[in-house]
Amino acid sequence: MTTVNILGGGAAHGLVRGLIDAFKTQTGYGIDGEFGAVGVMADKLRADTPADVVILTQALLAKLAAEKLVVPSSIVDVGRVETALAVRSRDPRVIVKTEADLRDVLRSADAVYVPDTKASTAGQHVAKVLDRLGIAYEVASRLKIFPNGATAMRELAASTATRPIGCTQATEIIATDGIVLSGPLPPPCELVTMYTAGIATQSAHPREAAALIALLTGAAHRELRQRTGFAS
Repeated sequence: MTTVNILGGGAAHGLVRGLIDAFKTQTGYGIDGEFGAVGVMADKLRADTPADVVILTQALLAKLAAEKLVVPSSIVDVGRVETALAVRSRDPRVIVKTEADLRDVLRSADAVYVPDTKASTAGQHVAKVLDRLGIAYEVASRLKIFPNGATAMRELAASTATRPIGCTQATEIIATDGIVLSGPLPPPCELVTMYTAGIATQSAHPREAAALIALLTGAAHRELRQRTGFAS
């Protein structure tokens, strides 16, 4: 089967997975590609990894368009995603309403699962939050850092720690079995990121790429976007 290839942030994986059947019915094409830390995906595109559709943060996709790697006129907002806390399904959800609450929760966790703190949107933010809270050094030995949020959340689900917690994009938490969304980060530590989709300038299937973006962003799949963690 001919496929449309995606390079996407991990936040988009659950949404794309939910559209595979609809896209195949509409176009006869399958969906393939990679999802991970947005910085890594952007670098893959720069290194000529074959791609038809690129789904990354708004700021990064705009930068790739300026580099002539994404067609500017094809870029469409998919939705906003919160960075949030996760716990294992069997553990009580944590209540975090203030900066002080968040500091206490992170201090009390014996393992903190996060994505790449240099290349991923959520991971970079976690590093900034730990600095802001003044506990970066204290928590450093308990940080469990993985290449992307999806991997970090799978590892959280399998964790044998006593009081583990995770932090990544809400979409990646929702898409992972064995963990639950515990809530967004509190003000002033919150982060809401707009994700956008665009057609790669070297796309081998631009018409089908446009059809996939229309499914990703169209009104017919608003409920799916909300269910997988995207807000308008």
